[in-house]
Amino acid sequence: MTLRDGRTVVLRPIVPGDAPALAEAIREADPATLRRRFLGAPPPVTDRLLRHLTSVDYARRLALVGLDPDSGRGIAIARYEPVDEQTAEVAVAVDPAWRREGLATAMVKLLARAALERGYRTFTATYLADNRPVEALVSVSDGHQRIKQGLAEAAVALQHALVAQRDPDTERSGRMP
Repeated sequence: MTLRDGRTVVLRPIVPGDAPALAEAIREADPATLRRRFLGAPPPVTDRLLRHLTSVDYARRLALVGLDPDSGRGIAIARYEPVDEQTAEVAVAVDPAWRREGLATAMVKLLARAALERGYRTFTATYLADNRPVEALVSVSDGHQRIKQGLAEAAVALQHALVAQRDPDTERSGRMP
């Protein structure tokens, strides 16, 4: 995928072999990224957590990783986890040096398309109310948002903007497995 600034990113589904790189990314992430992604402090990085995050069935649970093609280093991760048969919770984290170039939006759109093909109809997200990038994504997608005690909860119908809008960046990247 080509970002707005001309850099390219390799997108692919996560695999169990990504566990060491994911552990390193969590340990080395800046405090603001960790706070946004985990709504506070990150959980302890255990083998059990890493197995859960990297062992997905690619249907009920799916995660994508974004890699810098020059270094092979992970720069982004996006995933959905089931809430019920038609709803999945979505989460995304992008390395600060790669933000504001459309990567998170493209990854969420790819996940939305995959989720829709697998029977999900809605994405939900819980995030810090001051997380402006997520708030912007929800508002562009015509999602519904509720804020309580500093946390925002949003729900977005997958048929809407996340899936319906054609995006040349995500079109080039192909379909998910």
